Amino acid sequence: MAKKVLVLLMLVFTAWAAKAQELQCDVVVNSEQVQYTDRTLFTDMQTRIFEFMNNRRWTGQAYSPDERIKCRILINLTEMPEIGTFRANVQVLSVRPAYGTGYESVLFSFIDKDWTFQFNAAQPLEFAENNYTSNLSSMLAFYAYMIIGMDNDSFGRLAGSPAFDRARAILNLAASQGAGYPGWKAFDSNRNRYWLIDNVQDPQFLPFREGLYTMHRQGLDQMAEKPEEARQNVLTMLANIQRLQQQKPNSAILRSFFDAKADELVNMFKTAAPAQKQQAFTILSQADPTNNSKYEVLLKR
Repeated sequence: MAKKVLVLLMLVFTAWAAKAQELQCDVVVNSEQVQYTDRTLFTDMQTRIFEFMNNRRWTGQAYSPDERIKCRILINLTEMPEIGTFRANVQVLSVRPAYGTGYESVLFSFIDKDWTFQFNAAQPLEFAENNYTSNLSSMLAFYAYMIIGMDNDSFGRLAGSPAFDRARAILNLAASQGAGYPGWKAFDSNRNRYWLIDNVQDPQFLPFREGLYTMHRQGLDQMAEKPEEARQNVLTMLANIQRLQQQKPNSAILRSFFDAKADELVNMFKTAAPAQKQQAFTILSQADPTNNSKYEVLLKR
């Protein structure tokens, strides 16, 4: 009897684990710049967005609770032009564990300056993948799929494609039915949601997507056991990124990549052999001159 109970408990646990949501998302709403008497509105907003991101199953993939993707959405409200309407700058960030270590690598980091949305605490925050419901739910769902796609790409070559397809579908709906909200169309900006997904799905950016796998599975995940080989794999990937940057300068996804990875790349190579350090500096300073002052550390002995 006890054995049957144990088996039943294991089956229940397995079924529960398989149904775990994909995201473990921290949400912060900063409302300091908005003058409004009832501050509970912003607490409600933060809670509602947290529940929207964390309590939903975004894909059919099986995630155990400890496999959920850690991510963060920091919403910096800048203006409330009328009651219930908000403008914001938003940072979306996700991390990925490095195998065999306690280290968490920043995988995706993007600052979106084009958030305009309506929020009413009395109305539920709803989302239907094949229908446009609101700009807020569309933006959140778009980034949910971007986070999942990037994470999947880091574990398997081009494994994020299904998630990116769903992000594209959300963009198309919002662009056609979203009442002119910014960030969904090419001409709104040169670094917005349109360009983010357009870059990821552009065949010319395959070296970037394949590079996510190389850097993480053949780089960071190997650092504990084969550091020299891991660094060499990353150098090969960075050389491909450098060539892509020359072909597609100032692209949204490459800017996002270096925003996420600059400090990590410095830490990876600052203890490397002199030849690898010099090679890393040469590639990085040309591919990402914005962070050149960080990369100069690699020239020190």
